[in-house]
Amino acid sequence: MPVSPPPLPAAAPAHAPGGAALDPLRALSRSLLQLSQQAQNAQPQDLLHMAMQTLRGLVAFDSAWWGEVSAGDPQAGPRNWLHGSIGLSRNFAEEWNALAAVDMFAQQSMQRLGEVIRERDVVAHFPEHPAVLAFSERHGLYHCMALTAELPRSGLMFFVSIYRPPGRPEFSDGETALFGEFVVHLLQHWHHRLQRLQSDAPGRPWDSFALARPSGELLFAGLRISLALGAASPGWNGTHLPAAVAQALPGAPCTLAVGKGCRVRLEPCGPLVAMSIVSREHRQPLAPRELSTAMLYAQGQSHKDIAAALGLTPATVRTYLRTAYAALGVRNKLELVTALRNA
Repeated sequence: MPVSPPPLPAAAPAHAPGGAALDPLRALSRSLLQLSQQAQNAQPQDLLHMAMQTLRGLVAFDSAWWGEVSAGDPQAGPRNWLHGSIGLSRNFAEEWNALAAVDMFAQQSMQRLGEVIRERDVVAHFPEHPAVLAFSERHGLYHCMALTAELPRSGLMFFVSIYRPPGRPEFSDGETALFGEFVVHLLQHWHHRLQRLQSDAPGRPWDSFALARPSGELLFAGLRISLALGAASPGWNGTHLPAAVAQALPGAPCTLAVGKGCRVRLEPCGPLVAMSIVSREHRQPLAPRELSTAMLYAQGQSHKDIAAALGLTPATVRTYLRTAYAALGVRNKLELVTALRNA
């Protein structure tokens, strides 16, 4: 049974200037104001889902999908890396990844960045593949509308897709315009929120950076770190971190080996955990006390000796050492000595 969307914002009185012709503009204005409030006040892990519910009050839909996607190569096709959804099954993204190479609707959306695409804009030019038709019927995707945009410096694109089942009207030109305006604002708010979070976390390149809930659910991941996680965990679906990585989150700050030759740094970031690929080129400078602690420890002094020399408690010395290990991407004293020598 289709999910009933929330009611649209109340229409303006008939005697109001502009009359009914201004109702969509008022609805859009109210929705954008609500979105702006959510962007300022909502926790980052809740922002996108709350924004999609606001969109649902502006343009009614029965199911929705949003997240990050890479274009892929011509043989493998696009790849969804992480997503959120309303009214769709848990294995939706996994099923889509298996047929992405023949999904012309999705590929057209990725080629026409920043433009709203409806199924009727594509089907007339590219007949649907049987696998895509079966997938759409299985999930009740009849009327589709999507917008894809580049997520700067991440190596990935961000998309929002909404759907209606058979028996519901197709998306009108007016709804298409409202959807496009809302999603452009949503993507801008989301990008700004990620920028703020990234600035509070290790200053790594965006393509090597990720954010996750303590439970392991991903909110953002750049292409390079996504590829590293996928290579280390074949079959990884991208929505939740691989189990070995998720289990390490409570230990942040720390570093973790991911596959061969790749280490990931985990750092607390407000209510989230920030992850970044450790590389010599992007190591973070240590604070003076952290550097002094690390150098004395590398020279063979004990926690007690370092605490006495620097006027610290042994517990603070251990905290500084954990931070230094994480920042330098090392696992033991020998690696610490080498890292300090090459710093």
